[in-house]
Amino acid sequence: MATSTFSFSLIILLFSLFITSSHSQSQPQYVLPQRYFINCGSQSSIEYTGRTFIGDENPTQFSVSGGQVANNLASNTSIYQTARVFDKKTWYELQADGNNTFVMVRLHFSPFTFNGINLSNSTFDVSISRFALLSGFNVGDVPVVKDFIIPIGSETSFRVEFTPGSGSSPAFVNAIEAFTTPSDLFRQGVSVPSVSPDGDTGNTIIVSSSYGFVPRYRINVGGDAIVVERDTLRRTWVPDEAYIFASQAATNRSGTPVFTSAGSSSTDAPTDVYRTAQELTSRSVNLTWSFKVNSNQMYLLRAHFCDFLSQGLVDPNAGFNFFVYTHHKKVIQPGNIVKQPQVPFYVDFVVNSVASESLNVSIGAISGNNQSVFLNGLEIMELVENLDMADNGGSGKKSNKVYIVVGCVVGGVGLVLVLLLGFYIGSKCGKTKPAVVAKPDNVVPSYGRSSYTSINMDFTMNHASPLPNLNLSLRFPFADILHATNSFDEKLVIGKGGFGKVYKGTLPDGMVVAVKRGEKGHGQGRPEFVTEIMVLSKIRHRHLVTLIGYCDERSEMILVYEFMEKGTLQDHLYGENKNYPKLSWNQRLEICISATRGLHYLHTGSDGGIIHRDVKSTNILLNENYVAKVADFGISRLDNVDESEISYIKGSFGYLDPEYIRCMKLTQKSDVYSFGVVLLEVLCARPALDNMLPQREANLADWAIRHIQNEKVEAIMDSYLVGTINPNSLRKFLNMVERCLKDTGDERPSMIDVLWDLEYALKLQQMEKEPLYEDSTMNTSLELPMSMIHRLPSNSINNDSSVNDYSVAAASYPSESQVFSQLNIDEAR
Repeated sequence: MATSTFSFSLIILLFSLFITSSHSQSQPQYVLPQRYFINCGSQSSIEYTGRTFIGDENPTQFSVSGGQVANNLASNTSIYQTARVFDKKTWYELQADGNNTFVMVRLHFSPFTFNGINLSNSTFDVSISRFALLSGFNVGDVPVVKDFIIPIGSETSFRVEFTPGSGSSPAFVNAIEAFTTPSDLFRQGVSVPSVSPDGDTGNTIIVSSSYGFVPRYRINVGGDAIVVERDTLRRTWVPDEAYIFASQAATNRSGTPVFTSAGSSSTDAPTDVYRTAQELTSRSVNLTWSFKVNSNQMYLLRAHFCDFLSQGLVDPNAGFNFFVYTHHKKVIQPGNIVKQPQVPFYVDFVVNSVASESLNVSIGAISGNNQSVFLNGLEIMELVENLDMADNGGSGKKSNKVYIVVGCVVGGVGLVLVLLLGFYIGSKCGKTKPAVVAKPDNVVPSYGRSSYTSINMDFTMNHASPLPNLNLSLRFPFADILHATNSFDEKLVIGKGGFGKVYKGTLPDGMVVAVKRGEKGHGQGRPEFVTEIMVLSKIRHRHLVTLIGYCDERSEMILVYEFMEKGTLQDHLYGENKNYPKLSWNQRLEICISATRGLHYLHTGSDGGIIHRDVKSTNILLNENYVAKVADFGISRLDNVDESEISYIKGSFGYLDPEYIRCMKLTQKSDVYSFGVVLLEVLCARPALDNMLPQREANLADWAIRHIQNEKVEAIMDSYLVGTINPNSLRKFLNMVERCLKDTGDERPSMIDVLWDLEYALKLQQMEKEPLYEDSTMNTSLELPMSMIHRLPSNSINNDSSVNDYSVAAASYPSESQVFSQLNIDEAR
């Protein structure tokens, strides 16, 4: 027995030695270069995080074009006790190793007061080797470290340039790290699939030499923070807990990675990243991470995997789903990629955020597949074009400008000749035709053209009429849309969303409208466009935004709504528009009541009811009198649709019903949960989800409910409201919010119940003296006067002129079941 145990141990030892030997032969160990580690504004060298930073006063290995030396002896960190300050464009010129492809640059900034100037107020630009990396950058009040990865190819030198902003305080830098990376940090010549919130764009992009990289997130999934000393490339990695949307379905796991030539190296990500993972423990739900990003920006998303969970040989056909946003799915098959367990690998995607300000990734099981579902690490890096590429439309060839100019001139002349010829022929024919405003595509781009199929093409196959299921009387000519928006003048943009930009427009009859134009690559597309028209063309209510018309000419997707003068509810709570006055508690309750009436009508005012599915503060709009109306029905669906037809989750993070996420159970109570989050926004004046906050505060619902249950409401309230709310009104409001946010729909009130409570909370607020009753669990229906009962939507539907309009109009339209049977609601999680 002892002999057999010894033999087995010897086999394991020899196998390990073979793997180690194979790895060392195929992947030479990367050694971090000694240069450059620069202690800016100093004559002396210092030790910091295991490296020697040399002073830049009299450099021998690099040059500095100017700047002043500044001291900040008040800092406790040695590297931040000196800086170089620049009052004009200044640069460091560093030598490059031509045999390497990329250089990693890390800049250290720690603000202080220099010659009476507070450098925390400085704004400046930073560029490296013709890559504009920071524009109007402001350090703020705390130390900041910025990372960049720049392709340098065979260049012999590169510059790190600092340019102070106009009228700003000087630019400055405390320390610089710049060193060449392994040449295979980004695979040379490999095409990476391009993804948007709407799914796979069908394009691929080679990022290895065309772009610079600005790392935004480095995430050690399932593990602890990793400091620079523990990463060969001196990167910092943070834990993933703060970015997890729902963590009850996963657990942290750890194992041992085995590096071979078939997979990643320890410089692609440190060994500590591949040692830990999050494993999905429930195969019926997904695990999702959400990251805040800039809209209309391209990112390289790198997902790191190491299957130390599988035992023995790995089935090459076994796999699991990896989602980017909700519409792009990649099947990850570890056994097919690296052939054996424990070998790390990564998968790259280029993600275009378009209108989205978040980037979401998920992992999920495949039905009938036993592969463990896991993730080890994530990197999200913003892609930055070289200035030469940006100036030349990404071509990098100046000669292309000539062709573009010549083409435009020839095209313009041709257009003029065609118009003149048409005018001449028209005058000879003696027929008067309606004027059509035609403009070349380079003046008025048709964003929907390359990505979406025209509704006409989709619905004309078996019908003589082009759109038999839509109200053609609502159809606008494209020429009228152009005239109303001054050819989509950017000065008229009043908002942006998942569908596209929204413009303020004026129709020929003088009516002011909101024009929402679908744009290429946005998260919503043709199905949402159709849904919006089909739903809003057939329902009318004073608290639902009215659809004035639509346009689908030239493959456009344009919706025209009544103009809501005061914008979104979010704008008045914590939005970017600071011109709006603060709302009183009375006003906030009245706005919530109006929105509740609209949602109650949506749930009960038509056959089977309609679930909004995306209730949030940006979808509640206010008119000039601060009357609220619910908007954006692009992902709505009938309440009577079989739940088996709901394949994927849709909605907005921070507002999603947890029961919907766990069980794929979508009901009217899902809208109630989302509205409960809106009510907390109204009380607290902060976003539903803010990943910039600490983990325990990021999710508004979780954070606020904890404080409410601990009777610490003032700690979460909008400071403007403190001391202005009747305690009984607040108590009734909080009790109702808690019920809206219960874990299961059965525990939540209906919208009519929410309306009762809000009406009662407003009545309590309006009372001059506090009533004798203070029990928050009282039956409000016994206390409300009959005048209030008669105002409820369920009792006033036949007396509302707008609803009568709906009743008359509905007869000429198909039923909602017919509407929704045409929609493709089977979308990725």
